[in-house]
Amino acid sequence: MFASRRKQHYWPYSMDCSGNEAHISSCKLGSHLTVDAEKNVTCENGMPAVVSCVPGRAFAPSSHSGFRKAFRQEQPLVRLKGGANTGEGRVEVLKNGEWGTVCDDNWNLVSASVVCRELGFGSAKEAITGARLGQGMGPIHLNEIDCTGFEKSVTDCKFNTESQGCNHEEDAAVRCNVPAMGFQNQLRLSGGRNPYEGRVEVLAERNGTLRWGTVCSDNWGTVEAMVVCRQLGLGFASHAFQETWYWHGDVSADSVVMSGVKCSGTEMSLAHCRHDGAHVSCPRGGGRFGAGVSCSETAPDLVLNAELVEQTAYLEDRPMFMLQCALEENCLASSAANTSITSGYRRLLRFSSQIHNNGQSDFRPKNGRHAWVWHDCHRHYHSMEVFTHYDLLNLNGTKVAEGHKASFCLEDTECEADVQKQYECANFGEQGITVGCWDVYRHDIDCQWIDITDVPPGDYLFQVRKRGLETTPVAVIHPL
Repeated sequence: MFASRRKQHYWPYSMDCSGNEAHISSCKLGSHLTVDAEKNVTCENGMPAVVSCVPGRAFAPSSHSGFRKAFRQEQPLVRLKGGANTGEGRVEVLKNGEWGTVCDDNWNLVSASVVCRELGFGSAKEAITGARLGQGMGPIHLNEIDCTGFEKSVTDCKFNTESQGCNHEEDAAVRCNVPAMGFQNQLRLSGGRNPYEGRVEVLAERNGTLRWGTVCSDNWGTVEAMVVCRQLGLGFASHAFQETWYWHGDVSADSVVMSGVKCSGTEMSLAHCRHDGAHVSCPRGGGRFGAGVSCSETAPDLVLNAELVEQTAYLEDRPMFMLQCALEENCLASSAANTSITSGYRRLLRFSSQIHNNGQSDFRPKNGRHAWVWHDCHRHYHSMEVFTHYDLLNLNGTKVAEGHKASFCLEDTECEADVQKQYECANFGEQGITVGCWDVYRHDIDCQWIDITDVPPGDYLFQVRKRGLETTPVAVIHPL
């Protein structure tokens, strides 16, 4: 009705789209419409074109967020990884239960648009080649993709299953057109030294009035910070802060308006994460204890070689007298404190781990060498007290045993053919993992295990968490 009341100005051509175009400007022009000079109209017998869009998966995240589901949740066949912002990333496809990448041979805007539409975004803004959004791991499932643009999934397109001549330096990626949802207007960073850091302040309704306030920092971590940085279009989260007294934010926004925030990491807005709603509970209060973030346009992407863990895993019954340094560094279960040093032993699940940096920047410990901690028993420095968590879960998902690995030597063990090693632990050298390199912790190194002495026989899930970020499920194991 509103459209019929307004005086419209029309483009003097009709549109002739086939439906597979990446952008409306790519459509063919239809017939030229005659212009009535007196009425100054070109669509005398028509109406303005109107579209109605159905939200995709990313725009209907969950029932608790208040967004109505517009689709039936299914196991996705395609995902985007390694992108800084919503709707961009390396294209990965699920095939035979294993995620793999797409070779960029013949990769174009039409095929990229099929991926974007499948994921619930608009058409593709850019078809990215040359692994510019990071290299993947594992198989290369699709090569020489040839889409018409009408397919519902990129897996319906013609493609070559052979990937000879392709490697992960040719992983395809996309940057999709994303609807302007206004999420960035509901959040701001305050008091930082630059636009990429600061105390997180959200716009919330209280007593019928919109007001800015802080987020409770209890259990605030990197995953929550990732959602904030993505929502603001600032890239990746480099740090999450639970104290922000050094950032003087807006005093009128000191009050806490959001608490109990727990994100999965895929949300488009902090408001989509689980939180306490109007029943705010934050014993420490806001102000100096408000949650904060630091964002970065690039970031490392640490990926575990799960296959190596499976290949190298074994059980060892190790005498307690050989585990005194491990006990000192909390690498054993708590019951180890009551185990006899002379006659006791611990049952250890041992394995090697290989961590690849497939991101866009080097991974470095947060602390410089001056802040590394010396451990006298093992006679080495720790650049990070916990680099990797190892968890053993029962089939219900409950943790039954855990281990961790401190980074006493974080270095470039090996690199891709054209990548130069930069980090080496010898002679108190700099620690880190260069893009395109990987660090290996062998199974025979202290603390490279999970103490399963108290775990009864059965089937369990083994997962690895890197720096509190994404978990990597490794295998079902059967301790005897």
